[in-house]
Formats: sequence, C-alpha cells, structure tokens
Amino acid sequence: MKTHATKKILLLLFLLVPFLSSAAPRERLLMDFDWKFTFGHPNDVEKDFNVGTSYFTYLAKAGYGDGAASADFDDRTWRNLDLPHDWAAEMDFSGNASHSHGYKKVGPGYPDNNVGWYRKTFSIPESDKGKRVFLEFDGVFRDSKVWVNGFYCGNEPSGYTSFSYDVSEYLNYGGDNVVAVRVDASMEEGWFYEGAGIYRHVWMTKVNPLYVPQYGTFVTSEVNDDEAVVTTRVKVENKYLEDTPFIIENKILSAEGEVVASGTSDEFELGSMHIDEYEFEYNVENPRLWDLDDPHLYELVTTIRSNGEVADVYKTTFGIRTIKWDPDKGFFLNGRHVKIKGTNNHQNHAGVGTAIPDGLHEWRLKQLKEMGNNAYRTAHYPPTPALLEACDRMGMLVLNENRLMGTTDYIRNYLKRLIIRDRNHPSVVLWSIGNEEWMIENGPRGAMMAENMQAYVKKFDTTRPVNAAVSGAWGAGISSVVEVMGFNYLRHGSTDEHHKKFPWQASLGTEQGSTNTTRGIYVDNQEKQYLKAYDVPTPSGFMSIQQGWQHYADRDYLAGMVIWTGFDYRGESTPFRYPSVLSYFGMFDLCGFPKDNVWYLKSWWSDEDVLHILPHWNWDGREGEEIDVWVYSNYDEVELFANGKSFGRKKMEPYSHLEWKVPYKSGELKAVAYRDGKMRATEIVETTGEVAKVTMVSDKNIIKGNREDVAMVTVQVTDKKGRVVPTANRNITFEIEGPGKIIGVGNGDPTSHEKDRFIDTYKTVTFTNWKQTLATESGISQVLNPDFDVQGLKDALNNDGLEPGTEAQKTVFIGQFDLSEEDLSGDINWMFRSIGDNPSLYVNGQLIAENISEYEKVFHLKEDYLKAGINRVVVIATPYVKENPWSVVNTEPGKLQVVIPAEPWQRKTFNGLAQVIIQSTGGAGEIKLIGNSDGLKTGELVIEAVEAEGSPAVK
Repeated sequence: MKTHATKKILLLLFLLVPFLSSAAPRERLLMDFDWKFTFGHPNDVEKDFNVGTSYFTYLAKAGYGDGAASADFDDRTWRNLDLPHDWAAEMDFSGNASHSHGYKKVGPGYPDNNVGWYRKTFSIPESDKGKRVFLEFDGVFRDSKVWVNGFYCGNEPSGYTSFSYDVSEYLNYGGDNVVAVRVDASMEEGWFYEGAGIYRHVWMTKVNPLYVPQYGTFVTSEVNDDEAVVTTRVKVENKYLEDTPFIIENKILSAEGEVVASGTSDEFELGSMHIDEYEFEYNVENPRLWDLDDPHLYELVTTIRSNGEVADVYKTTFGIRTIKWDPDKGFFLNGRHVKIKGTNNHQNHAGVGTAIPDGLHEWRLKQLKEMGNNAYRTAHYPPTPALLEACDRMGMLVLNENRLMGTTDYIRNYLKRLIIRDRNHPSVVLWSIGNEEWMIENGPRGAMMAENMQAYVKKFDTTRPVNAAVSGAWGAGISSVVEVMGFNYLRHGSTDEHHKKFPWQASLGTEQGSTNTTRGIYVDNQEKQYLKAYDVPTPSGFMSIQQGWQHYADRDYLAGMVIWTGFDYRGESTPFRYPSVLSYFGMFDLCGFPKDNVWYLKSWWSDEDVLHILPHWNWDGREGEEIDVWVYSNYDEVELFANGKSFGRKKMEPYSHLEWKVPYKSGELKAVAYRDGKMRATEIVETTGEVAKVTMVSDKNIIKGNREDVAMVTVQVTDKKGRVVPTANRNITFEIEGPGKIIGVGNGDPTSHEKDRFIDTYKTVTFTNWKQTLATESGISQVLNPDFDVQGLKDALNNDGLEPGTEAQKTVFIGQFDLSEEDLSGDINWMFRSIGDNPSLYVNGQLIAENISEYEKVFHLKEDYLKAGINRVVVIATPYVKENPWSVVNTEPGKLQVVIPAEPWQRKTFNGLAQVIIQSTGGAGEIKLIGNSDGLKTGELVIEAVEAEGSPAVK
C-alpha cells in the first residue's frame, strides 16, 4: 500500500486540542416529513406575506427574515405534506398554459400558482452544540431561497442542482427551529415538464468541525489481471477555530462486509477554516467487478481521528470496473463488448409529476431492464441522486447530462458540481456537456465552447469521456471536437461519413426513434389526437424504432442507440397541441404500461424468448375488414392463425418483425413460433367479453411500513373470464383503508385532463376591520350582539403593540371575517394566537373559549353559528405591553383555516388500464384498496405493511 498527502503539512509545536463529541461523529437524517405548504406570489408582496418589506430586510442585516421567512410566523393554516412534492402536478389544465410544460396552470400567465412556500419546525438537541449542521437539498424547482430561524442562507436558481447550507450558527440548540423555503417556478429552464416545488429529498447532516465535506471523496480504480489498484482521494475540512492534527484511516469493504484493503496515514495538520485533499492507493486482490448483471458495490469507510478520538466517519459507495469507448468497436465494460441499448428519460410519472419516490425510481428502472434496456440518459439535466443510487444497485449504465452549455465561471460551476457529486457512481460511464445547441453547434464558437468544457471536465474526472448530443450539424462545430459524438436522429446526416471524417472519435446514437404512438390504439384518430401503436416512421422524417436499431446494431463503430424516450412524459405533445398534454414518444406510457414497441425491443435487446401479437382483437363493427397484424419475436419463424385458419408461416429476419393482413372476425389470433424447425411457443389474443369487474394487481403484496415504500397498483377492467377488455374506458372510484395512502393516479391517456391527485383544499381566512373599546365602557352583552354598531370606535390591532410603560386595560376587540357557501362545507379552525392576557373568544355572539391560558391554541368552529358572508368575531383581553421600544408583541389573534375535503380518488381506465400509487403512512397492518365502478363487480386488493425502519429522520 502507498499513502501520501497531496500537500505538505507543517507540524506546529504548540497546538490547542479541540473537543470532540462522544456522540456519533456523523448523522445523516431525512428531512422529508411534516412540512407546511402554501402559495405565495412572484410580485404581489401582500400575497407573498410581505417578505422583504421590513425596515431591515433579510439582505440588510443578519436574522431579519420577515413575513413567512420569520421564525415566529404563524403557518398553522397552511397545508401539511411530506416531500418530495410537485405542486404543478396538482394544478388544472388550460389551453393557454405552456405547451412545453403540459398545459398545467403554472408559469407565465399564472402568477398565483408560481410561488410556493414551505416551512418545517424541527428540534435540535443541546448535545449538538459545537457540531456543524448542514441542510442538504437534492433539488428544488426552481429559484429557491432558504432561511433558518429568520437567517437568510442563500439562493439557488437552478431547478436541478443539489445544494447545501451550513446553518450551525443559526440554530437554537435544545429548542425548536424553523426552516423556510421560498420556491419560484415562474420561469422555465427547459422545454419539457419540470414540475414545481421541493421535488427531491432534503437531508440534515451533523458532523464534528473536523470532517469530510459532502462529496468529499473520489475513488477510482485500475484493474490489472487479478488485482485492482484503488485510488482514494479524501478531502478534510477544519472548521475548528484552531489548527488541528488528524490521521486518516481507510477500509474498503465488499458487499458482504469483508475488509479487502485498509490503511492508516501519517499524522497531518490542517489550519482553521482550511480544506485539503489527501490521496492513497490500495491493492484489492481478485476484485469483483461492477457489471450489468452483477452490480457489485464496494464501500470505502474513511475514519478521521484527532488526538485519539474519532472525529468523523464518512462512507463512499463505489464500484470497481473498467470502461472503454473505442472509435471502431464501440463500448466495452470490463473488457467485454457491450452494445448500448438505452433510453432517454425525464423525471416524470403519472400521479406524482416530478416528485418520484425512491421505490418508483426502482420500479421504472425494472421496467426498462426487463425490456433489455441497459443504459439511461438523464436528458437533459442532472438527475436526482436517488436515481443514480438505484442504477448502481440494479446495474444500469448512465449517460449523465449537464443542463446548460456555457463557459463563464458561473455556468461552468454547475458542470463542476454535477461531476463532483456523481463521479463515484460506477453506473455513470459518460459525461454529456450539452444537447442540441442549435445556436452554436455548427460553428467555431460551438467548437471552442465544447473544447473549453471538455478540458474543464478533465480537471475533475479523467476516467470518463465527454459527449455532446448533436442534431443538425454533423461534421463541424461541436461534433468535430467532442470525445464521444452523440448522433441525434439519422435524418440529419450519415453516421458513416462522419466516422470516416473523424476516425479518432467514438460515437453512439444519443437520440433515435422519436416515434409517436398511443398505448392500445391501432388506428390514427386525429380528432381525439390518438396515434396508432404500430412502429412506423413519422411524416416529419423520424425513423421507426426498427429502422433506427437496424442501423446502429449493424455498425460496430456505433456504441449503440438511446431511444427518445423510455417513458412518455408531460409536455412536448408532438405532433399535437392542446388538448394533448403528454408526449407520444415513450416505449412505455406515463404510467409505465408498455406500448407494443417494448416487445420489439425486448426481442432484440434481451436474452428472453419473445412472442407478441398486436393489435387486440376487439373490433366490433369492422367485421370482414382487413386488420394489420404484427408479431414481434426473436424466434426463427412464426405462423399466424385466425380462428384456426393459417395465414402463413414466415421467417423472422434479424432486428425485424412480421406482418399479415387478416379479415376481422371475432374469436382468436394465435401465433406459433419455431426455432431450429421445432415448435417452441404459442401466443393467443382473444376477443373479450363485456366488461364485468374491476381487478387490481400490485407489483408487490408486502411493503415496508416506513412512510417511504410504495406499491404500484395496476387497475384493470376485465370480463367474466378475467381478461382485460382493451377498449374499456370506465371511471373507477377508490377508497383506501389501513396504514397507507394514495399519492397519485393515472392512466396514460395523452389527452386526459383528469386530476392526478385529489387533495383537500386549504384556505386561509383573515380577520379584518378590527375596532376596540374598553371593556368597562359598554356592557359585554351589548358588545356581543352581532348588530352592535362599531362605527366611531377606535381602529385596533394595526400596530406592533402598546408602548413600554402603558397601563394595559381589559379591552374588547371587534372584527369580522367573510365566508363563502363553499367554505361552510369544509372544516373551519381558528388557529388562535393570544394578543393579551386571559383572552375570551366569541363568534357571532357564541362563546368559543374564555380565560385562555395558552399562547397558541386551535378551536374548531361549528357550522351552526357560522354563515355565508360577514361573520363577527370578538376578543376580550388585556393587551400585551412592549418591554422595550424595539420589542415586538403579537397583535394578530390568528387566522381561520378552512379545509374543504377533496373528491374521492378516481380515474378512468384508458384502454382497459389505470394506475394507483400507494405509499406507506407508517406502521404495520393491512392496507385495503377498493375500486368501484357503476355496473361492475367491486375490486379489492390487500397489501401487507410490515414494521420496518425507514431512513433516520429529523424529528
């Protein structure tokens, strides 16, 4: 083993020894649960809670966060929710909204829906004092500002970049703390649906002041015969107020927990507020290489010791593997040629929008892998860390893409942050610096920028090459200098000619296909904006999936092909506009239900035997008409039968499919497959009976009761024999019981404007027109009369309290609030906050509470004394007096929270199918999902939630 530091360390003769906590040296806690949320406003300061309007703003002096950014702001009327959260997925549709973003009412033209506020109250124990405490955000869309206890932390404009803040000095140790996040989604970053809100995880990390910073390690390896040389680079940061000595201990563990290499450094020393990097090499004998079918992961455990005590323990997951991008032979993993069989994908799913739970990321990857997909391009932005962790575990290659090309230090810094964050993931095999940069890609400016960014990447990672995806400019500009050429769509030129011109350059198809299909539809319907699911070229010149794969599969120099796209997504509803709200490009629809193209790819991408017939055989009214029948298969030959009559046996050419024209008659289609001259398999498609019942099937019948795990439920409308009726579009209403909740529904219909989520409506009603009179000036009964005339009374509760030295007297405060008929259908709660001593409360003359001792309390108001229109409220109390002129006392007796219950969860099936996403609410027990539809037998599904620990979480 060889160890050395990258910097010389000067030993000091005299050193103050820092105190190290005896508690766990590092904690990483999930911060997703129990947030408050409401809408603000991008330009109306009153609707945005008057943030930034005080004499001293949060930008003027430390700790002066005001309005909703203040620690003592009353957020009790806001909605409760867990993260991740995408409020755009909850919005209605409008033909005037953004085409790119799926016509959701967010963005230009919808200011009331563009700003969201999140707040969370949490406690920090006294024992954490002296530690460094970080808030870490995996991604917020977009333009987020963060405050802790009224202290401004910073602003992150990007909706895709992870960021963190050290908030140690801002915290109340041994007490409550408040984090407030303002998110402004007014502006789009891309031309696709991006969601809105804190749509990725939030974490809290606690460390001693001598620690490995976030993403502070970088592990690489070189494999030689039966040995791997693993190089570890470890950053250490010292936030003690004095220089500090330490040693670094590294252990490399296999997936089974066996120590396969280890070492201890000499003693180093680091100055106060300094950071440095230290490099070590270790030999791992007979390494188990990370591979697609054996994604073995090692763990580097780095221990920092100072003066004999453990200062920090930092764990890094990594894989040992080799990659090679060859300009003539394509891509090699661990010395083995691997053809890239990939899909592009957005972070976007039915029901939840961009707020995808970790279990759903895994489920989506599983669908792709079962199709034979081995690569995932993160088009067109840095992915959530949870996705990369799943790709590492499941064996999926990742083409990791930067959001925006640019060469200023500011823009390049985003590329740096992406690489440093993700470079330990063995799944990542390529960095992409840009996609279809039409303004620059064909000229010398594009070449200069690409060369600059490519060189910049090498500063942080030399183990992976750099790619750019180029559409209309092959042979010049960006495409002439980038290490790995990305061809977007064969209609733009000749890959053969480009390879001849640039023989040094590796290449692959970064986007191909771009077919437009609708699941379960086999006849174009321009009026309904449905497109047939047959794999045919588009009128605009995009090749079919089959044409694309034949081209890339037949050329060794092309490393492979990445299809646009794996899944449908919101927005970009090419070739249509509203009422279409989803794309048509996916191999799977927005729910992850497979379109027929999945079986074509599975035939030639996977090792499984495939035999698939399309279309369905329910064509009532088309008797005698010829129907195009296709078969996807990887058998040698297939014979097709219709109601027992053979329509011929045909040979399957490589990377192809088979077609017949069959006059329609109800009954059955049967495909018989042959290999080596012998019958090997049959597949039957039948005409179904009438719809009869609701059937529900979950991807798993047991989930972890940890508030994080999810189950993906397929809802089917079936006939009496249990066969899915492929033309059934029936509305299903859902009920759920037990320790689970529905977090989203969908059906994959690109023109559906049904709700993805059914959530209660939260409304805040403010008391207005406050007047006051001394309690001795009028009889209380007279004041409580709703007809009591307040004209001539003094205005009240419009300042910051009584001045010091004032003798407070018992006072009657009279105000009002306005309710609608809809408000009266909801739950109405007075989120009371005291404005004086021993208050008593009345609404429309009805006593609510008297002589209240608590500062804050919630009172449920009953419909029998409320009315639509103006209601009167009376507070009798001795108002607070300020201790000092600058003191602040409360002069707002709270607000009303109106919660209008949502409609029942429901969704129409689309061509026989719908989807429900269920998430654990914590704890063990039976989760029962019930699906009802008029005239159909009710469906029931039971999922068992078992006791399980979730991620350690902030209290």
